[in-house]
Amino acid sequence: MKQRVLFLCTGNSCRSQMAEGLLRHLAGERFDVASAGTEPVGLNPGAVEVMKEIGLDISQHRSKRADEFLGQPFDYVITVCDLAKEACPTFPGAKSLLHWSFDDPAKAEGAEEARRLVFRRVRDEIAERLQQFMDAASRVGTRRLAP
Repeated sequence: MKQRVLFLCTGNSCRSQMAEGLLRHLAGERFDVASAGTEPVGLNPGAVEVMKEIGLDISQHRSKRADEFLGQPFDYVITVCDLAKEACPTFPGAKSLLHWSFDDPAKAEGAEEARRLVFRRVRDEIAERLQQFMDAASRVGTRRLAP
């Protein structure tokens, strides 16, 4: 049976969407993955673009409200921004609540290429953290992981 993972951020436009796409690609056979936001704003084209650069198409993802998932059981609920951690609704069915803080690439300033570099950096940081997560999840099964 797949472990269920929910990624939460504020807008559900960049970080949580990239995390959802990456984990589904890297370990979709092991995890049932979703993402949501406390205040969804729509999928960010920059996130779609940098994911496409590594061969992943998230263009059909949609921003979802965290409320859509209330009452559902999750093995892991992972907040990927500080604001979402503060505003995160309670997920009583979650076996483990984790917090990973990543910069918001949607707030990157400067020329287009400079902003794209921020999206790429955050994407790669998420991928690295997901690899650590998958390694730890393999070692402990469904037991609680340390944040």
